[in-house]
Amino acid sequence: MTSTALPTTDDLRTRARTALDTIGVEGAEGGDFSARTPLTGENLFGLTAATDADTEDAIAASRTAFLAWRTTPAPRRGELVRRLGELLREHKSDLADLVTIEAGKIRSEALGEIQEMIDICDFAVGLSRQLYGRTIASERPGHRLAETWHPLGVVGVISAFNFPAAVWSWNTAVGLVCGDTVIWKPSELTPLISLACDRLLARAADEVGAPRDVHRLLLGDRAVGEKLVDDPRVALVSATGSTRMGREVGPRVAARFGRSLLELGGNNAAIVAPSADLDLAVQGIVFAAAGTAGQRCTTLRRLIVHRDIADTLVGRLTAAYGRLPIGDPFEDTTLVGPLISPRPSTP
Repeated sequence: MTSTALPTTDDLRTRARTALDTIGVEGAEGGDFSARTPLTGENLFGLTAATDADTEDAIAASRTAFLAWRTTPAPRRGELVRRLGELLREHKSDLADLVTIEAGKIRSEALGEIQEMIDICDFAVGLSRQLYGRTIASERPGHRLAETWHPLGVVGVISAFNFPAAVWSWNTAVGLVCGDTVIWKPSELTPLISLACDRLLARAADEVGAPRDVHRLLLGDRAVGEKLVDDPRVALVSATGSTRMGREVGPRVAARFGRSLLELGGNNAAIVAPSADLDLAVQGIVFAAAGTAGQRCTTLRRLIVHRDIADTLVGRLTAAYGRLPIGDPFEDTTLVGPLISPRPSTP
C-alpha cells in the first residue's frame, strides 16, 4: 500500500475555520466538548453541548412551529428546501472540506456526499407539488372518499459519523416538505458539518420567510439523543447507527407508541463463482471493502469464494490492496483516508 503525508492540525484548523466563516457559522469555539479531526487525532475547537434545558426548549419550539408549518401550503414549504439546495450548491466545496476534516473521507466521497444532499433537495422540491391523495368510490349515493395525508409532527433525526450530512438531508428535506419539523442530533464526532448545515437552513428560512424553529440542532453525546427517543412530543425518531443502538431505540420509541426509522449496521457478503469475471470481482470487492475506510453499513465484510478460484482471487486481491493509495484524504490520488477513531466500532 502506498501512503501520503498528512496535513498538520494547525492547517486543518485554519481550513475548517475558513469554511465555517464563509458559510456564516459564528461562535463555534469554546465549550465542554471538542471537534476532532481523525487526520491527526487532535482537537480542533471546543464546542458547547446541549443541556437538558436546551433540549426541552428545542422540542417545545419545534412543536409550536409544527402547528403553523403543517398548514403552510406544500409548494411554499418546498421553497424553503429549494433555497437550501441552492445554498448547498453555493457552498459545496466548503461543506466537503468539513466532511473530510471531521470524518476523514477522501475528497471525492466528501464532494459526493454534498451532491447527494443537493439531489435530495431537488427531489423534495418536486415532491412538494406531488403530495397527492386518492379518491375512492363509496357505496353511498352522492358521496366519495378522499385520502388526505397529514404530517406526523416533530421528527428527531439521529445521524452517524460515516455520512454526517447526507443522512440528515434525506430526512430533513422530505420531512420539511411534508409539513414536519426537525430536531437534529448529529454524531458527536462530526459537529462542525452539522453547524454548517444548520446555519444554511436557518439562512434559507430567513430568506423565504419560514419559521426558524422548523429546524433545531442539538450537539452532544448519547444522552441528548436519548431525550429525543423518550419524549412523546417527538412523533418519529429516524436513527442511523449500530445494530446495538437500534435495539435500544426501537423498543423505547415503541413503548410510547411513537414511530421509528432505523438504518443500522450490515453484515454484507459477496459470492464469487468460478464463472465470475475476476477483474470485475476484484474491483468490486476492493471498492466495497475499502470505501470510506470500511466504515459504511454497506461495507463488504464477508467473501464467499468457490474453492477452485480461491487462491487466484486471494492473490489478485493481495496485489490490489498493495497498490491502494492511503493517506491525506485531500489528495486526489488517495483512495483510503483515516478511520474516524481508534475506538473499535460495533456493527
